[in-house]
Amino acid sequence: MDLTALSDFNAVATHGGFGSAGRALDRPKATLSRRVAELEDELGVRLIERGSRRLRLTEDGVALHERTRGLLAELQEAGEAVASRAPVARGRLRISAPVVFAHVVLCRIAARFALAYPQVEVEIVADDRAVDPVDEGYDLVIRVNPQHDEQLVGRRICDDERWLVAAPTLPAPSRRKPDASPIAVPAVLFSAAAPGALWSVRTESRDTQAFEPRPVLRLSSLLMVREAVLDGAGAAMLPKLLVEEDVAAGRLVRWGKEDSSPVEIWALYHSRRLLSVKVRAFLDVLQDMPARS
Repeated sequence: MDLTALSDFNAVATHGGFGSAGRALDRPKATLSRRVAELEDELGVRLIERGSRRLRLTEDGVALHERTRGLLAELQEAGEAVASRAPVARGRLRISAPVVFAHVVLCRIAARFALAYPQVEVEIVADDRAVDPVDEGYDLVIRVNPQHDEQLVGRRICDDERWLVAAPTLPAPSRRKPDASPIAVPAVLFSAAAPGALWSVRTESRDTQAFEPRPVLRLSSLLMVREAVLDGAGAAMLPKLLVEEDVAAGRLVRWGKEDSSPVEIWALYHSRRLLSVKVRAFLDVLQDMPARS
């Protein structure tokens, strides 16, 4: 594949047209159009819909742009680093992270990173899906308890745990012996949670008790679940990082924590991608996060 033509195509896709790309690159519009046409001939597919007033990528064009723009940026960054012999973090850094982690933790880290590395444009997408970093154009993905994947490598950046919490106005359950039947409680459930599952909780007295959540609400976001619990709708099992400030301030009461292994949070990138200066710098900032246990 002609990398020059591929670079020109990505420039046109990024800037939204041949004219705007030509002005940004100081290249003739006709040259860019010819290069993209040559790339289409080489690949045997149409990448851009002609004839429309606004540039529109075809399905193949979208796929090619998403899968190659990061690679081209890394190649350019590597060349600049070698040329200057002083690697500098620069370019676009695209990160996918679970909604709660993105809202509660990552936004502050990204702000600190942006101040330290002004030549990097950071984009964070809050998404609970397990996105494909290559197909969807991410430099880094944050995963909670990730499954083993030979194509992804990275660092464990922190641990968390799940707390069973409720508003102070919700009556706390009476204590039961560990072998007693589950305690039924009104609950606000995350819609992705397995239906009918019991909560095994290590209580403040350090014994283990089973709770049977009786759904009052099912919500698609843990942020929504937290708000409903704050309003007294029911108890919920929520990440410590989301509710520890509420517990410390007395807005919520902790009935116990989930009796299971700690929740591991990892930052991952594709094993076949060059670990760029900007990704390495962001990983270092993540590694400096306060430890959670």
